[in-house]
Amino acid sequence: MTNKFRSRLRAGPALIVALTATPAFAAENAADAAAEGGDVAEIVVLGQGQARQVQEIAAADIALEVAGISPLKAIDKLPGVNFQAADPFGAYEWSSRISIRGFAQQQLGFTLDGVPLGDMSYGNHNGLHISRAIISENVGRVEVAQGAGSLGAASSSNLGGTIEFFAREPAEAFGVEASGTYGSEDTKRAFVRIDSGAIGANGPRLSLSYAWQDADKWKGDGVQRQHQVNARIVQPVGDGQFFGFVNYSDRAENDYQDLSAGMINRLGYQWDNFAKDWDTAVRVAKVYQNQVARAAFNTGVANGSLPLGAVFTAPYAGVGEAFPAPVATVDDAYYDASGLRKDWLAGVGVEAPLNEYWTLNAMGYYHGNKGRGLWFTPYVVTPGGAPMTIRTTEYDIERYGIVASSLFTLGDNQFEIGMWYEDNDFNQARRFYGLADTVGAPSRGSLKFPKNPLATQWNFDFNTQTLQYHVQDTLDLGQVQINAGWKGLRVTNLATPIVRGNLAAGRTEAKDWFLPQAGLLFRLNDDNELFASYTENMRAFESSATGGPFATTQAGFNALNLKPETSTTYELGFRTKSSRFQGVIAGYYVDFKDRIIAFANGSGIQGNPAILQNVGDVRSWGVEAAGTFRVTPELSLFASYAYNDSEYQDDVVNAAGVVVAATAGKTVVNSPKHLAKGEITWDNGSFFARVGANYTGKRFYSFENDAEVGGFVIVDASIGFRLNDRISVQANATNLFDKEYVSTIGTNGFANRGDNQTLLAGAPQQFFVTLKAGF
Repeated sequence: MTNKFRSRLRAGPALIVALTATPAFAAENAADAAAEGGDVAEIVVLGQGQARQVQEIAAADIALEVAGISPLKAIDKLPGVNFQAADPFGAYEWSSRISIRGFAQQQLGFTLDGVPLGDMSYGNHNGLHISRAIISENVGRVEVAQGAGSLGAASSSNLGGTIEFFAREPAEAFGVEASGTYGSEDTKRAFVRIDSGAIGANGPRLSLSYAWQDADKWKGDGVQRQHQVNARIVQPVGDGQFFGFVNYSDRAENDYQDLSAGMINRLGYQWDNFAKDWDTAVRVAKVYQNQVARAAFNTGVANGSLPLGAVFTAPYAGVGEAFPAPVATVDDAYYDASGLRKDWLAGVGVEAPLNEYWTLNAMGYYHGNKGRGLWFTPYVVTPGGAPMTIRTTEYDIERYGIVASSLFTLGDNQFEIGMWYEDNDFNQARRFYGLADTVGAPSRGSLKFPKNPLATQWNFDFNTQTLQYHVQDTLDLGQVQINAGWKGLRVTNLATPIVRGNLAAGRTEAKDWFLPQAGLLFRLNDDNELFASYTENMRAFESSATGGPFATTQAGFNALNLKPETSTTYELGFRTKSSRFQGVIAGYYVDFKDRIIAFANGSGIQGNPAILQNVGDVRSWGVEAAGTFRVTPELSLFASYAYNDSEYQDDVVNAAGVVVAATAGKTVVNSPKHLAKGEITWDNGSFFARVGANYTGKRFYSFENDAEVGGFVIVDASIGFRLNDRISVQANATNLFDKEYVSTIGTNGFANRGDNQTLLAGAPQQFFVTLKAGF
């Protein structure tokens, strides 16, 4: 971030965890949902009136989850959505992964109040994760479009749908909200929000919020810690408004050890990094360096480069060449790892109905980020110091953009034109920091930005220029609604080396000025409707040294001739609603072309360049269904089910025509065929409770499908009591029955075949209690 901008901003299944919104706020959102979804007062809206598969979750639904939960985890119950994380909040970014209909997170689009969040990847190259972009208590609603996101969504990666987040507006009246949470692993969270209400007649409304959370890891040693500040202002002007916001996040989290199936069988789900056991970590690193030296000695003897009768001398005497039990390899555990992120996100804009025919919306935004990903690596020693170094991947983002649209209402037509432009400067570097040869504890910690690097392996400046426009017309004839339009997208990527290392520099471009979308809504009557849609999308290339076309060698980049990934999606569905029930069922078919695979090359900590290749097509088809049934005014049931069949259509072959991976007919990695969710909710105004079960089918984590993790069911629950209309207490339990399971897969990428150290264990049973008050 520039100095100029800084100066401008600056124990048995007991019971369970988080806090609800204040009753008044929860009721308000339930009423809003009822207005949108029919007579059933639900806080999950199933897209009534939309010509595409789309659902919406309101703040009151998120509030029934654990306080501080990621909104991504809250939407996991929607059909076709698969979300996994290794922590109970879904906010631990190394583990946080969401996929929809077989499309990975990097192939989805994400926005917050129209501001692009990029692909929300851990690599952090073009945006930031929603758990940093806004405090979870300030999320007003989340809209999920499983296949065809809105044409105006500001995203260059939404091949498989969009997830759009919307913030709560400053309240009309003065108010204060405060909550406190305590729970398992010494979890502590505090949240406070102040709303000014209207200042004077038709004056501005402001809100200011602060959240702090500190929790220990559920295994091993370490913390998950975050400070956040959100500020927002709205100034009404006639029927429109000017608005502005500034959000700040400072996040520091220690990582869990990545596992393989073999490690889980040998070491168990509770296995983790060595953190706090520095001496064992040092011993393992010394043993490994002795093994490396022995291998070099043996090679020298074999090829005659060493003199006759040479005697091997270990660089580290006294530790031998065998790892201490139960360690079997140097990658079984590292001393520690962490992710550090500091973000500023700001925007100003206008929503202006200029007359009864014309509405203008425009917003400018800024995002600044500084981040570090740290790993204590035994692969590189500190000269004259410890047999380890701290390896970092360092991030520095400055991006500016504008999103604008005009809506014209002419009779039965609503005609919209819009554009999005962004200029993103991203610096990324790989550095090593020395460690002293100490006893008992390392000379550097893992939760502070390190200084004075020992070496820089590579350092690149990336610039990404994005231009998108869209044109759309919606014709509503009463019984029939037709919408049609297209968007055009051009993204240019430039990689400039400061320290090249062994990575690629150069320029790429993804461009398609005509990506059409069309939808049809046929209202059978007031309560039943059919919908159909057709969508084409393209994913731009990534500007990064750890992903995309630049994350390979220069020779590999020159020979790539990559094409951008594209998708064509067809949807057909039916919705119904009544005073007690609302439901949706939809089928889809997706033709995904020029899929790019980054093959894992060695263990993640080694940071070897990935091997990239277009590997042909993927065909996906499936069925999704969801419904809410209001049994009584107090009791409601929700359920969803999704079947997805995503298969590679081609084998991966090299330039010589040799099959590298026999993937034709194999299921796409991390793409469960079955997802089923069910939920029972009781609320009589004073007492409320909810229990939900989530089934995830088996998932493959090798491209040839010879490595898989089994399916599992996780049950979460909540119970609470409202003392009055301003004070409530809530208890939550996550993983109520303490299931041991693999949550996230692919943390270190996917291999062609065989087991791979790319799995994370899910969090065990956890309990939390939240008290909330307001006035």
